[in-house]
Amino acid sequence: MEDNSRMLRVGLPSGSLQEPTIALFGKAGFSISVSSRSYKPAVDDPELTVRLLRAQEISRYVEHGYLDCGLTGRDWIENNGSDVVRLGEFVFSKTSAQPTRWVLAVPEDSPIKSVKDLEGKLIATEAVEMTRAFLAKHGVKAEIEFSWGATEVKVPDLVDAIVDVTETGSSLRANKLRILETIMESVPVFVANKAAYANPWKRAKIERLILLLQGALAARDKVGLKMNLPEANLEGLLKALPALRRPTISKLTEPGWVAVETILDEKIVREIIPSLKELGAEGIIEYPLNKVVY
Repeated sequence: MEDNSRMLRVGLPSGSLQEPTIALFGKAGFSISVSSRSYKPAVDDPELTVRLLRAQEISRYVEHGYLDCGLTGRDWIENNGSDVVRLGEFVFSKTSAQPTRWVLAVPEDSPIKSVKDLEGKLIATEAVEMTRAFLAKHGVKAEIEFSWGATEVKVPDLVDAIVDVTETGSSLRANKLRILETIMESVPVFVANKAAYANPWKRAKIERLILLLQGALAARDKVGLKMNLPEANLEGLLKALPALRRPTISKLTEPGWVAVETILDEKIVREIIPSLKELGAEGIIEYPLNKVVY
């Protein structure tokens, strides 16, 4: 049998989150190679075994010990009722850096105006338990059926309403659906099996992995900027550019000059570089970042 004492078994989501998740791991320093025919991608860390699974399943496999840890949605942890250790949220998705939303939706011309109007109606969703808990909280009894996909096309011909996940709402609008309520906002969460997290080696490995992933996520949309500047202009630069309030400043070999280095949001670089030139900065270099560890 495989010796798992020095091996961390990690579950990563397939589907829409697969590409951004593998990219995040890449920024964190872990190269993952995926074969189109396998759910066991190769990873360049001999202490990691990675499995690609549906996000819906990962928390259950972690809870039952088939995986030591994994990255899955808060929504599926709640829907599965999984008893796992939640170690950190990672706000990223396929299309944006915003949480995804599970919403209750009906056709635009539906007479249903509130949750109470769903009494006795038929609702399709993949998140059956989440939907059942939401309706119970509002004291509504309705029939809930599991949807295998393409949920938004089932109203109004097959069901009265749906509970579906959305990032931008564009698919719902395209299918002429109206959102009644947001049931839950969800982001990816790193979870661990309780027994694995109690193991000193695995816990340390998990915590190092999370530190690197958090550093990679913190570096998203940020860049490094460095330049040389006459020391006499430094105070003016710091006053004029709040984004550079805490740069690293070092003396150059040429008297009267300093080197300035900082990290800032990429979107404002185009605005401040002309101002830096006006303040006498030279040799301005912008460079990408893989990780920022605070």
